[in-house]
Amino acid sequence: MRTVADQFVDTLAAAGVKRIYGIVGDSLNGLTDSIRRQGKIEWIHVRHEEVAAFAAGAEAELTGALAVCAGSCGPGNLHLINGLFDCHRSRVPVLAIAAHIPSAEIGSDYFQATHPESLFRECSHYCELVSSPRQMPRALEVAIREAVGKRGVSVLVLPGDVALQEAVDAPAPKTGGLLPRPTVVTPSADDLGRLAALLNGGKRVTLLCGSGCQGAHDELLALGEHLRAPMVHALRGKEHVEWDNPYDVGMTGLIGFSSGYYAMHDCDTLLMLGTDFPYRQFYPQGGARIAQVDLRAENIGRRAPVELGIVGDVRATLAALLPLLDRKADDTHLTRAQQHYAKARKQLDDLAAPGKGLIHPQQVAKAISDQAAADAIFTCDVGLPTVWAARYLAMNGKRRLLGSFWHGSMANAMPQALGAQITHSGRQVVSLSGDGGFTMLMGDLISLKQLNAPVKVVVFNNGSLGFIELEQKSTGFLDFGTELKNPNFAAMAEAMGIRGIRLEDPGAVTEGIAAAFAHDGPVLIDAVVNRTELAMPPSVTVEMAKGFTLYMVKAVISGRGDEVLDLARTNLWR
Repeated sequence: MRTVADQFVDTLAAAGVKRIYGIVGDSLNGLTDSIRRQGKIEWIHVRHEEVAAFAAGAEAELTGALAVCAGSCGPGNLHLINGLFDCHRSRVPVLAIAAHIPSAEIGSDYFQATHPESLFRECSHYCELVSSPRQMPRALEVAIREAVGKRGVSVLVLPGDVALQEAVDAPAPKTGGLLPRPTVVTPSADDLGRLAALLNGGKRVTLLCGSGCQGAHDELLALGEHLRAPMVHALRGKEHVEWDNPYDVGMTGLIGFSSGYYAMHDCDTLLMLGTDFPYRQFYPQGGARIAQVDLRAENIGRRAPVELGIVGDVRATLAALLPLLDRKADDTHLTRAQQHYAKARKQLDDLAAPGKGLIHPQQVAKAISDQAAADAIFTCDVGLPTVWAARYLAMNGKRRLLGSFWHGSMANAMPQALGAQITHSGRQVVSLSGDGGFTMLMGDLISLKQLNAPVKVVVFNNGSLGFIELEQKSTGFLDFGTELKNPNFAAMAEAMGIRGIRLEDPGAVTEGIAAAFAHDGPVLIDAVVNRTELAMPPSVTVEMAKGFTLYMVKAVISGRGDEVLDLARTNLWR
C-alpha cells in the first residue's frame, strides 16, 4: 500500500529536497520509515529540533533552494519555532513538518497536545493542518510554492495516523509548477527618470547597501564611479558589497564604523539599495533627501522619510539607471569619507595586533580571516561574535557570512554551521560562537562527530554574556546576571572525540588556528579572551559616554572598583 507519507516524500523529492533535519518520534514514524525505504532523501539526525531549523535555514540561504526540517508532535515540533522565526525573518525558503497527535484525539487535551496550526502562524507564510489523505497532495504543493515563491517558511501539520493512511490518486507534481522562478522587476521609465533627477541634483550622495545588493557588485561599482559616492553597508550587505570596492566606507550602527555613520550624516542625498536597516537614529537627520529601491514595497519608507520609493530588483534597476546619470566631477564628499574610513580601519586593525597578557578577541577574529579558505563559509553568534565578524572577516565575493541578523537569536552559529557543512561538504565552515550561545545548544556538538561534519567551532570564551554586560555598562547599570562559569571547552570536546585546542596566550593564536584549520575533522577552539573588551567604545555617542561614567561611579561606590581598573587597564590605554 502506498501511504500518505510515501506520497509526501515523493513530492519533496520532486521539489529537489535532498535532506530533512530533525529528530524521530512516534508521530513521525510513517514519514521516517518512508524516507528509509525510498532512499531518495537523507535524514539528518540532530540532538535538538531548534538545531534542525537553524541548519535547514543555513542550507536554504546558501543554496536558494527549499530546505526541510521536522519535529514530532507537541514538544518536538515546538522546539523548531525559534529557528523557524529566524528562517522566516531572514526570508529563506524552509518547509517545516510538524507531526501531530492522532487525529481522533485532537481537541481532547490528549498527551502532548498543542495546536501547531496556531502556534506557527506568526513565523510562516502558510500553516495548515492536513486532516485527510485527499487534502495532503494539494496542501503540500501549496506549502512548497508559498515557501519558495514568497521566500519564507511554510508549515504542514501532519497527524501521525494520517501519514500512515492509504494515499489517494493525485497527479504527479510538475517541478516547474512546484518551484516558481523569481521575477526580475525593473522600474518604469518614469520612476527611473525621477530617481536619476534626484541623484543628479545631489552634491553629496551616499549609498546605503543591504542584502538586496546580492549579485549587483559590478553595477554598484559603476554607480559609485558615476556619483562619486561613498557606500555604507548594512551587516547583511557586507558579503555582497565591501570586497574589492574602493567606494565602501564600512558599516554603520552600533557595531559598525564611525566612517559609515559620518558618511550617511554628511550627505545631502541618501540612496537606500535593497536594505531595511532598522535603526532609525543612524539615518541622516534634517534635510537630506532619501530615495529607496527595494524589491518589497512594504520595506519602503519604513525606517526613514523617503522622498522617492521605487519597487525593483537592485541589479536590474541600476543597470537601467546608469545611462541616465550624469558623471559627477566633484569627489570631495567621497574623498573625505574614504579618508575617515582609512583612519577607522587602521584603528580597528591596531586592536587586532598580538599583545601581552590576555588575548583580545579582535586578534582571534583577524587570524581566522587571514587563514581561512578563500571560499570559507562563516557563521556567527549574536552579540560580540557578530561584532568581530562584521569588523574583521574579509569578504572576497566567494566567502559567505551567515548569522541571526534579523531575529537576533542566541545559539544560531553552530547549528547554521552544521547545515552549511552538510550542504557544502567540500568547503571550509567556521562557526564564531560566543560562550553563551554555544552552551545554549552545546549538545549538538556531538552531532558534528556523529555526522562527520568537519566544522571548526571557535568559542570566544570570555566567561560572560559579553554584549549584554556591555549594554548594561554603557547605559549606566551595574552588570548583573551575565557571568558564566565555563568548563574547559577543549577538554570537553576531546571527551566527545572531537579535536580540542585551548588558546590562553596571544602568542599561540596564529599557530592554534592554523592547526585547527589543518585538521581533517571537527575542531573546537576554546579561545579564552578578555572579558572587558570595549566593543562599543564610550566615544561612540555622548549618551554612551555618560552611561560608562555612571557605571564606573556605581562600581566604585559598591566596592567593585577593581572592575573599573580592569576596564581601564585592558581598553582605555589602547
